[in-house]
Amino acid sequence: MALPAISPYPMPGEADLPRNKVSWTPDPKRAVLLIHDMQNYFLNAFTPGQSPVTELLANIQRLKQHCAALGIPVVYSAQPGGQTPEQRGLQLDLWGPGINGGPHQKQIVDALAPGENDILLTKWRYSAFIKTGLLELLRERGRDQLIITGIYAHIGCLQTASHAFMHDVQAFLVADALGDFSLENHQMALNYAARLCAVTTTTQRVIDELRPATAQGEQPLSRQQVREDVAELLLQGPSEIGDDENLLERGLDSIRIMSLVERWRRTGAEISFVELAERPTLTDWYALLSSSARGVTATSQGQSHRPS
Repeated sequence: MALPAISPYPMPGEADLPRNKVSWTPDPKRAVLLIHDMQNYFLNAFTPGQSPVTELLANIQRLKQHCAALGIPVVYSAQPGGQTPEQRGLQLDLWGPGINGGPHQKQIVDALAPGENDILLTKWRYSAFIKTGLLELLRERGRDQLIITGIYAHIGCLQTASHAFMHDVQAFLVADALGDFSLENHQMALNYAARLCAVTTTTQRVIDELRPATAQGEQPLSRQQVREDVAELLLQGPSEIGDDENLLERGLDSIRIMSLVERWRRTGAEISFVELAERPTLTDWYALLSSSARGVTATSQGQSHRPS
């Protein structure tokens, strides 16, 4: 009933992501980063210094630093040691007594030690929402997005994403910031989440999307950024999409268009769903975004020169 020894396997990356059914975008004002069960007890099952654990630690570190810099709350879940049979519940039948009563196994790994401003939740079941106060914490802070990292992908991380969905919290399962028993289990978690309860994504994509809103009067989105944002949602290479190709016929549905509207509005663009849907080409969209930026600039300049 002990944890299995985990053989090295390649960490999934951008090319391994399943197609997401929804197109949510993480927002610095709405998100919380969850570092799930990164304790010595669970990490000891991996082969040190090899994939996936090397990428797992490095990518969670990157996300934590980025979220902290943006003021995004960082929450840790950690199971207690020395649980009684009553506390352990049915997990005792499947996994045995779990973490012992000593200080080492229950510790968060040194590479990810919580900072003084981080939040630590004691976790009792697979899902980080059960008996922890996580949902109440999100609601108190006005947050409705959860970026999920840690271990194990197909057990606690997936269950947490599923519970998030059932509480109307948008979950983001960061594929290359998760660890699992095997690549098969890891990929199964991603496939399930993408179909039924979450967005699967990567560390770099989350960092890119969690960019602060652009100040008024700054330069508009570049043509290349517009192309890359569209290509990302279509799961295609940027070079595969023609400038004047009808993006609706290419498979860009209304949910994905709304995701783009939300994303581009955060950069200061004044655009609407109707405008994008009526002129669904990269050429037209870049023209819309450029004119929107010029309009914002002109308005800002007019206000700044208005006599008091």
